[in-house]
Amino acid sequence: MRKYLKSSVILVLVVAMLAIGGMNCTQAPSDVYKVGAVFDITGPASNLGVPEKQTVAMMVDQINEAGGINGHPLEVIVYDTEGDAETTAMMVNRLIEQDEVLAIIGPTRSGSSLAVIDTITTAEIPQVSCAAATGIVEPVEERYWIFKTPQTDKEAITEIYTYLQGANVTDIAIISDTSGFGAAGRDILIADAADYGITILDDQTFDSGDTSMLSQLTHIAGTDAEAVVCWSTDKESAIVAQDMQTLHMDIPLFCSHGIANMAFINAAGDAANGVIFPAGKLLIVDDVPVGDPQLQVLTKYRDDFEALYGEGTVSTFGGHAYDALSMVVMALEQMDEGLDITEARSAIRDGIEQITDFAGTGGVFTMSPTNHLGMAPGSLAMIEIVDGEWTWLQ
Repeated sequence: MRKYLKSSVILVLVVAMLAIGGMNCTQAPSDVYKVGAVFDITGPASNLGVPEKQTVAMMVDQINEAGGINGHPLEVIVYDTEGDAETTAMMVNRLIEQDEVLAIIGPTRSGSSLAVIDTITTAEIPQVSCAAATGIVEPVEERYWIFKTPQTDKEAITEIYTYLQGANVTDIAIISDTSGFGAAGRDILIADAADYGITILDDQTFDSGDTSMLSQLTHIAGTDAEAVVCWSTDKESAIVAQDMQTLHMDIPLFCSHGIANMAFINAAGDAANGVIFPAGKLLIVDDVPVGDPQLQVLTKYRDDFEALYGEGTVSTFGGHAYDALSMVVMALEQMDEGLDITEARSAIRDGIEQITDFAGTGGVFTMSPTNHLGMAPGSLAMIEIVDGEWTWLQ
């Protein structure tokens, strides 16, 4: 009997050791991959930052439910920039030094993104911005660690000016925000106008948070401008649309891709109707033809997001965060095991720069050492708001 018990104990121990050994041979790594994110969750651009935060939360859940990244759980540490450049810099430093994240996505706005370029570069950490200004990624030799996902302000202005040229509109007025995004767009509007045979008859500005643009628009109404181009995000652009309606200005209003969410339509009300702007295809996904390389990802992202947050809530800004985090995840999937934090950050940067033919929500991306946006032509659509709905001006 003792012999039997002894043999049984030995057998149990052997089985247990084999089981443990088998687990060690087959179990995937469990070290958490930590990524940072900085978004305008509160403040004047919260209508942009909130869907970015919501998108990241949705993606983290989906990725971890599917087993993580090569067995590593994903954690995204999200901080609120409060729409302030100094707060953004402080949060970015915290992510780098205290949280020791491997990469950073965001910020939401151009001014905040431009404000942390030196911090990102000095720390040598990869960043994928969710803001539009061309200067975020150019000149590329000075933006080695920085990428971005939204279409640039220059690409958006090209779409507007090409449309105006085709409509034989030659005289316009511009009105822009003095923020980083607005100022960058204004510079390009002025610099590129002559290339399209366009003359800017009036050039007005306003500050973020202003609640009336009646004075500036009254000045524009006194010119022979055939159209107004407004360069700002949704809140102030909605005020411009409403004030133009109040002044009975019957010339068309063109806006930036900064109004590509329902918040603009909700804020502007009837004044939103007739507004024309360039944006990614996410807003008009049901009109995207079969065979378009973006159709599948656009449809899935829209359906997943609205299943969680409500019908009609999808916006291109959440899409920018989807594309940014997707790029970081793609790089993490290719990263070798056992790297220290410095090596890992460098590997992620290199991995993002090697992305080719990635169909995201904003376009099809092919990064390279000379292009840290890498968006293929044809990614933008000209959209008109009709009866509170987005319609594609094909």
